[in-house]
Amino acid sequence: MFLYVLPLHFPDNNLLGALSSTLEEIFKLPVTILQKPFPLEQGKDPVRNQYNSTWILSQLLRQIPDESSKILGVTSLDLYIPVLTFVFGEAQLEGKAAVISSYRLRDELYGLPKNPEKLKERLEKEAVHELGHTFGLIHCREPGCVMYSVTYAEEIDFKSKNFCNACSILLETKKKIHPEG
Repeated sequence: MFLYVLPLHFPDNNLLGALSSTLEEIFKLPVTILQKPFPLEQGKDPVRNQYNSTWILSQLLRQIPDESSKILGVTSLDLYIPVLTFVFGEAQLEGKAAVISSYRLRDELYGLPKNPEKLKERLEKEAVHELGHTFGLIHCREPGCVMYSVTYAEEIDFKSKNFCNACSILLETKKKIHPEG
């Protein structure tokens, strides 16, 4: 099994490299960055000026190189699902695809000074969280666990990029039950 990272309107290669290393370390799977972007215009809501993350997930499934792997789309565009104002990311529970966005993770969006290290940490945590869902993990009640659900970007800062003990055990169990993905 591989984890594929697909940049979609995401120009920061240094951030992608750091993200890939973190994902390899946490999931103990090889990570490959794909260079197969697809047009996103069809997923844009012109009224909201945002991109439908569920639509992006459907497109990511068409890009996955093999059936036994998972794919993570990474974008800097603002994402939404119809019932929420915005999302940091979305994933298929026990599926193959996830997407995250750096758009609302940036401090400068909230009138604060740019903070590249905080953006990197938030992006890593959101990537691990959404990929955790693809392995069948649901939201955790442990506030320090990466699977803890948050609503605001600053809440991400209080979580770890790692799974709590219970989620770690569940992840390893799910990886053994479904080694093909």
